[in-house]
Amino acid sequence: MSIHLGSQVFSSRSAAFPGRGLQVRLSSARPGGFGSRSLLGLGASRPRVAVRSASGGPGGAGIRQVTVNQSLLAPLRVDIDPAIQQVRREEREQIKTLNNRFASFIDKVRFLEQQNKLLETKWQFYQNRKCCESNLEPLFQGYLETLRREAECVEADSGRLASELNHVQEVLEGYKKKYEEEVALRTTAENEFVVLKKDIDSAYLRKADLEANVEVLREETAFLQALYEEEIYLLHSQISDTSVVVKMDNSRELNMDSVVAEIKAQYDDVASRSRAEAESWYQTKCEEMKATVSQQGENLRRTKEELHELNRLIQRLTAEVENAKQQRCKLEGAVAEAEQQGEAALRDAKCKLAGLEEALQKAKQDMACLLKEYQEVMNSKLGLDVEIATYRKLLEGEESRLCEGVGSVNICVSRSQGGVVCGDLSATVPRGLGGVATSSGILCAPSVAGACSSARSVRFA
Repeated sequence: MSIHLGSQVFSSRSAAFPGRGLQVRLSSARPGGFGSRSLLGLGASRPRVAVRSASGGPGGAGIRQVTVNQSLLAPLRVDIDPAIQQVRREEREQIKTLNNRFASFIDKVRFLEQQNKLLETKWQFYQNRKCCESNLEPLFQGYLETLRREAECVEADSGRLASELNHVQEVLEGYKKKYEEEVALRTTAENEFVVLKKDIDSAYLRKADLEANVEVLREETAFLQALYEEEIYLLHSQISDTSVVVKMDNSRELNMDSVVAEIKAQYDDVASRSRAEAESWYQTKCEEMKATVSQQGENLRRTKEELHELNRLIQRLTAEVENAKQQRCKLEGAVAEAEQQGEAALRDAKCKLAGLEEALQKAKQDMACLLKEYQEVMNSKLGLDVEIATYRKLLEGEESRLCEGVGSVNICVSRSQGGVVCGDLSATVPRGLGGVATSSGILCAPSVAGACSSARSVRFA
């Protein structure tokens, strides 16, 4: 758009976008001169921005005719190239990455400073510490003397325990003899018990035989009695059927009832006497066997109790002997272990002394390396501080020049394949504004291995 006023003062601004073939120019008038600004966008690989401004021209007064170009009022097809947005995003990401790297580098510098202070403190401590040789021989000698005394005490205890062990073994032999005697007595008692059991069995068998005989006799008596009654019955029947008169000169009478009663009485008497004798003999034998069995059982019980007591005593004495042997072995092992520990402690002390000396030497070497790294980091930090200060001054100077309205300013931003962003600033001021021309060139934001440099020059036209 162009605007012509009566003062013959105007300014124009234009923008051109690459790849579209489109240029936009804006013009505006101001009293006392004219000015123009243009913005040019190049390709994605080398973007370039240029701004030019100028002022000058005769002054005038009055109102002039305003002419409007109708073609400029048509809507413009301004398309934004996606490559430019991609380039800008990449530039922002690179700036963020560089800022993060710079912050991590500063943190590393602080950490190295702390490590340096720590190493200086350790070095001062090692320097101020008095080097005194430690004499450990008397300590180990005293410890060995103590161990020897303990070993002597252990030997004395071992002799005492050996005498006690002999006494216990003698007592154990006596108990063993008693145990063998009791075992022999027990065997004899068991044999007697077997004999008595055989006698009891034979007496029981005789009793069974006698009982069987008694039953047989009873059956026989019952049979004879039945037979006698039957004969009496037959005789009565025969006598009742026949009547015989016999006259005898003999005046004797045969009384069968009295004969049978007498025989029965004799037989019952004999049977009762035999039964009483058998029962009395059996009772006597049973009583004797019961008394013998009870006595043998009591003797067997006492023998078992004594055997249990002897077994418990033998077990207790055996456990005491084993404990004494184990204690002796432990004491001998303790003495040997104490001697080994003394030797190991001496070797360990020597190894620790050598390790401390080696650690001191290594600490000195590490401190020297850290000092060297710290010096390198400080040099890098100083270079970065100088670059940051230069960037700040250049930016402040350019902002002040743009605000003051310099005549002509060229800004160039380019990108190289290595990821380095470069800028070129140039400004020219006519003699009407002081006759001073200033130009500045900047190389900034290098890649990983690059370096930053800045140059600035002032010339008078």
